[in-house]
Parts: sequence; structure tokens; C-alpha cells
Amino acid sequence: MTRRSRSAILIAASATLALAGCAAGAGDTSGGGDYVTEGKVTIATGEPAYYPWVLDDAPESGEGFEAAVAYAVADELGFAADDVVWVRSTFEQAIAPGPKDFDFNLQQFSISDERKQNVDFSSPYYETTQVVITVDSSPAASATSIADLKDLLVGAQTGTTSLDAVEEVIAPTAGAQVFNTNDDAKLALQNGTVDAIVVDLPTAFYLTGVELDGGKIVGQLPVTSGGGDEFGLVLAKDSPLTAEVTAAVDALRERGTLDALAAEWLGGEGGAPVLE
Repeated sequence: MTRRSRSAILIAASATLALAGCAAGAGDTSGGGDYVTEGKVTIATGEPAYYPWVLDDAPESGEGFEAAVAYAVADELGFAADDVVWVRSTFEQAIAPGPKDFDFNLQQFSISDERKQNVDFSSPYYETTQVVITVDSSPAASATSIADLKDLLVGAQTGTTSLDAVEEVIAPTAGAQVFNTNDDAKLALQNGTVDAIVVDLPTAFYLTGVELDGGKIVGQLPVTSGGGDEFGLVLAKDSPLTAEVTAAVDALRERGTLDALAAEWLGGEGGAPVLE
């Protein structure tokens, strides 16, 4: 065989392999080269991940608000549940500059201009609400409406949206009880100096579930003009997936899916019902 003939065969073989590769990829609808692993979507959350965002520290179950949101976004992107890969990261690792081992990360990251210098965010999948919390021994424990709170002592940390909500939504007869920090407010609640305090929803779940003896969520307050923190999915800075992931979140919001998931996992019995 001549050198020219051998070269021709090699060129033909290479062309055949290239065409085969194109054919194999022609049916792919997701998981291209922009993803950490081709054919998979890699999602990160905290270590551990807490209720009600993830139930039993098992995001692969799809149970808990953020676990459910993650699978809804994956589905919107064209991935089956079996094609979701979970990894873990600390909060600080996720928002630090540099490459990532995930396609997107969710663990209650508030969108901020400062963080946008290091990472990308999707559009918000949740806006925090303000929540009234108390302890079992307080008269606020039996409150089921805003009217039930008006004659009680209700406080919040100074300079916060929570304090605005006390003043604007509850408008207690005795005025808002103001504290320098949430720790001060929590201590006052625990020792009975106030009947209830207002904090954002993530803080409410943490305080009532971990720090307060007999802690109880009374309910969410209607959103005021000040609104709350917006949670976004975190992606690597200038990720080629940011626009696509944002479009998926936007579609879920427009269809009402995000509201339905929030109602299922963050509201109702055992969660934070809305007070009227």
C-alpha cells in the first residue's frame, strides 16, 4: 500500500468518525458542553441542608421547597429526574469567585450587587416574607390573625424590613418594640419581655426549630411595599447557562409553579400560614 493510499484511508476513517459523532449528538436536547457533565445537570446545596428547604438532608428525594424547585428547573431545562446529580458546598464556597463543580446552586442565596461581582444569579425563585414567631407560653401562641396581635407586645430588630412590617402591618397598640439585634429580640421573647417578634422566613424556621425553647411560627405577614430578600440560583460568573436557567425560572414563575411549591412546603399546617 502506498503512503498516499494509507493517508486517504485515514482521512476517510476520520471523516466517518466525525459524522458518527455528529449523528450521536443530534438527538441531544440537554446536557451539552456547557454543563459540568454532559447529559446531566449538576445541582449543589448546603451540607447539611435544612428543613423546610430540604427534608431530612436528602435533596435527591425532591422533598422540601428548594429540592422541589431544583427538580422543577431541571425538568424545564429538559432533564429527567434521573439525570440530576447532587453535590454539596458551603455557603461561602458557592459565592466565592472561581470555577464551580455545579451548574447551579441553591441554599437561600439573597441576590445582591456585591455577590454579583463574583457569581451569576438567575432571576428570583422566591421572595422572603416577614413572619411572626413566638413561644408556646406566650399569649401570641393562639393568635390566628393580625387583629389578634394588635394588643400584644411585638418587636423586631431596628433598621430591618421586619420592623417596618411590625409598624405598617401589625401596628401594635403599644407601638413596635425595637431591638438592636435579632439575638436581643429572641432573648426578650424567651424571657417574656415581648409576646412575639417578627423576622424573615428563613430566620423564623431556624429560631423556632433550633434556638427557641417551645418556639412557634404564628404566621406570615402580607408583603409590604418594602418587600423582602430575593433568592436566586447561583451560577459561576459569566456562566453560559445563566440565561437558560433564568428563562426556566421565569417560566415556572409565570405558570404559578413556584407559588404552588412555596404554598406546599413553606405554608400551611406545620409551615407559615398567611395572617389576615
